[in-house]
Amino acid sequence: GICDGISMNHDGMKYPLASRELIADSIETMAMAHKFDGLVLIGNCDKIVPGMLMAACRLNIPSVYVGGGPMLTGGYQGEKLDLTRGMFEAVGQYVAGTIDAAQLEEMELNACPSCGSCAGLFTANTMNSLVEALGIGLPGNGTIPAPYGQRRALAKKAGQQAVALVKQGLRPRDIMTLNAFHNAVSLDMAIGGSSNTVLHLLAIASEAGVPLELEAFDRISARVPNICKLSPSGIHRMSDLHEAGGISAVLKQMAEQGLLSLEEKTVTGQTLGSNISQAKVLNPEVIRPFSDP
Repeated sequence: GICDGISMNHDGMKYPLASRELIADSIETMAMAHKFDGLVLIGNCDKIVPGMLMAACRLNIPSVYVGGGPMLTGGYQGEKLDLTRGMFEAVGQYVAGTIDAAQLEEMELNACPSCGSCAGLFTANTMNSLVEALGIGLPGNGTIPAPYGQRRALAKKAGQQAVALVKQGLRPRDIMTLNAFHNAVSLDMAIGGSSNTVLHLLAIASEAGVPLELEAFDRISARVPNICKLSPSGIHRMSDLHEAGGISAVLKQMAEQGLLSLEEKTVTGQTLGSNISQAKVLNPEVIRPFSDP
């Protein structure tokens, strides 16, 4: 899948959504050609996640999505640094003459310290978070950093759940209902996710035969406050959100405000409400209370 960041300022910017459709078509082709009973969908970056979810809905065979996880946050001279809130700005600083080539290179060498999707809440990490609300990914999928052993354990659990779902006959369209999509949009507003999710959630819903409407985003945004401020709009990164309790903690706070449909099925075999029942906010500066969004 093409990442927005590497396709800017040339004709490649016309191809991200085309690549999303190619991903969905490729998965459909292989799954149908080999008559798979179920799928573990492993992705991470921008168009891969929605392309995989589109394919899951189109095929409607038992499926679990698991992402590769966000990278750790970089740093330079005591300041946190990532690709967008750091390196993209640094290029502009270099052109403006406020930093020199040596400083730019040092920042470049320290901006992305591990494998994983970019450390802030851009399209990839937003979609990897929304799958928790959609129910098609396991709790922790959005925020467990890529290099952590927890991420490897999550992947193993995803494989186990795929087998369980095949035995149960629980399929993506049983999970990704209209209420599940509304939960995802609500989470999107709470964490201040990428605006690209509008393009992707509508496309996934279309494949699922779910009548999600563009107006739902505006309607839901009017009643769900923004309680997380992550890069590029804020200083916190995905690893900070993980340490603060992760997406489950955000969802738990939302549930307490009556902002979610909690009876939706998920790939855990339990409801969304059950998945988040034990979650706690561990840092109210990263996940703010609804009384002080």
